[in-house]
Amino acid sequence: MTGAEVGEDGVARCPWAGGPGLMRDYHDAEWGVRVHGESAYLERLTLEAFQSGLSWSTILRKREAFREAFRGFDADVVAAFDDDDRARLMADAGIVRNRLKVDAAITNARATVALREQEGLEAFVLSFAPADPPAWTDTAEAATTSAESTALSKALKKRGFAFVGPTTMYALMEALGIFDPHLGGCFRRGAG
Repeated sequence: MTGAEVGEDGVARCPWAGGPGLMRDYHDAEWGVRVHGESAYLERLTLEAFQSGLSWSTILRKREAFREAFRGFDADVVAAFDDDDRARLMADAGIVRNRLKVDAAITNARATVALREQEGLEAFVLSFAPADPPAWTDTAEAATTSAESTALSKALKKRGFAFVGPTTMYALMEALGIFDPHLGGCFRRGAG
């Protein structure tokens, strides 16, 4: 069991934020902070899918390469990717080269474009926000799925999305700030 931990800088944070570096910077400035716009949502959805089975620090280190490879996560551009683009992505050592995940990213861009006919990706994901958001003080209490992430996963799959399992969608909801994921005692808790 681990609650918020005070770092060498005297600031209490979620324990995974560790010492100075990429993970701490992400924790302090981005994790749990609301973003807006289709490309921001598609980026996070794509990165969470690529993270599956890997460490988040690996994805963060490769983030700029992902942004370049996936053309800023412009859904129209990625939706138009063809076999040449797939080959380019699979040859790009700057990103995670996994054919299933590359194919899922293209599939998800196409599904995002199709979702515009209804409410759009951002509004759709936000519609699954928990009515009673969790508020943990210890990592032992924290969950990796919820009824909402399971429902979001099922709804996205119905709309043609791939690599959107309940655990991945829970991580997405945390990252997007759909609820405040920070532990009680963390300086970011309640900061939005």
